[in-house]
Amino acid sequence: MSGTSNTLLIKHAAEIVTNTGETAKQGADMNRLLRIADGALLIKDGRIEWIGETAALPAVDHRDLEILDAAGCSVIPGFVDSHTHFVFGGYRPEEFFWRLAGTPYLEILERGGGILNTVQQTRAAEYAELVQNAAKRLDAMLSMGVTTVEGKSGYGLDLATELRQLHVMGTLDQEHAMDVVPTFMGAHAVPPEFSGRTDDYVDYMIKTVLPAVANQKIAEFCDVFCEKGIFSLQQTRKILQAAQALGLRPKLHADEIVGFGGAELAAELGAVSADHLLQASDRGISAMAAHSVVATVLPLTAFCLREEYARARIMIDSGAAVALATDYNPGSCFSHSIPMLIALATIQMKLSPAEILTALTLNGAAAVRRADRTGTLECGKQADIVILKYPSHLFLSYHAGMDIVRTVIKKGRVVVDKS
Repeated sequence: MSGTSNTLLIKHAAEIVTNTGETAKQGADMNRLLRIADGALLIKDGRIEWIGETAALPAVDHRDLEILDAAGCSVIPGFVDSHTHFVFGGYRPEEFFWRLAGTPYLEILERGGGILNTVQQTRAAEYAELVQNAAKRLDAMLSMGVTTVEGKSGYGLDLATELRQLHVMGTLDQEHAMDVVPTFMGAHAVPPEFSGRTDDYVDYMIKTVLPAVANQKIAEFCDVFCEKGIFSLQQTRKILQAAQALGLRPKLHADEIVGFGGAELAAELGAVSADHLLQASDRGISAMAAHSVVATVLPLTAFCLREEYARARIMIDSGAAVALATDYNPGSCFSHSIPMLIALATIQMKLSPAEILTALTLNGAAAVRRADRTGTLECGKQADIVILKYPSHLFLSYHAGMDIVRTVIKKGRVVVDKS
C-alpha cells in the first residue's frame, strides 16, 4: 500500500462523476449526476478539501504532497456494499448444484445443508480463523472498489457465536482499510435446539442476545429474515421494536420468496432499509418511497437462484430510493463481484448508468447511515475514491462483467493500485 502523505492531489481526470448530498436520492433524482471534465480533487488528512476543474485548481503547497495523474480515467466515489454476510465458517459448494438440479430447499435442509450448515461450521470456527478468512474477503472486495461494507451476523443463532461474529467485524473495522458496518441478525433462522418453537426463540433473542449486543455496542442495526415459514410479520415487529428500544436501527430481509408484507412493515417501522424485495407489492413499494426506506436490491442472488429480479425499475419510477448490494454469503450467493452486479443491474433490471452509480454509492451509504461522510465526492467528506481505467463511468456497464478499477483510495490513502 502507498499513499503515506497527508495531502493527495488527483488531477486531469477525464471526468469526475458523483451524486451529491447526505441523504438517499429517490426516484428521478437517482439519474442526476454532477460531472466535471478535466477534473481535480485535493485531499488533506483523509478528507476532500477541494473539487473542480484542473484549470481552476488553487495554489497548492507541494510539501508532503502526493500527485496522481488521472488522465484518461474516470473518478467516482468508492462503492458501498450495504448487504453482505461475509463473516462465516465453512462453505457449501454442493448446494449450488443441488439447487440448479431443482432440489427443494426443505430437501437441502434434510441433507444437512442450508443456513444451519453454515451455523454449525461457524459455531465451530475459532475467532482467529474467522478474522483471517473475513479479512481475505475484504481484500478482494476492496480490489473491486468497495470502500465500505455492511456485514450481518446470523450464522451463530446463539449468544456466544452471534457476539463472536460481531466482534470479528469490530476487529476488522479497526484493522482493515475498509469501513465495516455491523448488523445483528440473530433472527436469520431457527436453530435446531429451538426447532418447532419459533416464538420461544424470538423470546430468547429479545431477552438474552439483543441486550448483550446492545450493552457491548457491537452492532448498529438489527435485521430479521421476515418471510413465510421463517419469521412472521408479528415476530419481526416484536424483535425490531425491542431492538429499537435498545438503540439498534431496524432493517428487514423482506418479500424475497413470497409477497409477505415485509415492505409495508419496513415503512411502518421506519426501517433504514428493506432488502431483497423480489415479491414486494405495489403498495409496499409506494410505502417505502413515502417513508424514505432504502430499497436494497440484490440481483446476484436472484441470478444464482434463477429467480425473477426485484422490480428496481418500477421502484425508482415510483419514487423510491434504490441501493444495489451483493448479498455475499456462503449459500445463496457466493459472489461479491461488483462488475457482475452492475451487468445484471444494467441488462436485466434496466437501470441507467447514473442510477447504478447512485445505487452503489450514495444510496448504499444511506442504507448504512454513512451518507453524511461517504458515498459522494464533496468537500468535507471522506476521500473514498475509485479511479477507473477508462475515461467514462459508462464503461462500468459497457465493459460488461469486467473489473475496470485502476486505483482505490480510502480516507485519502491509496490502498489498491493496479496501474
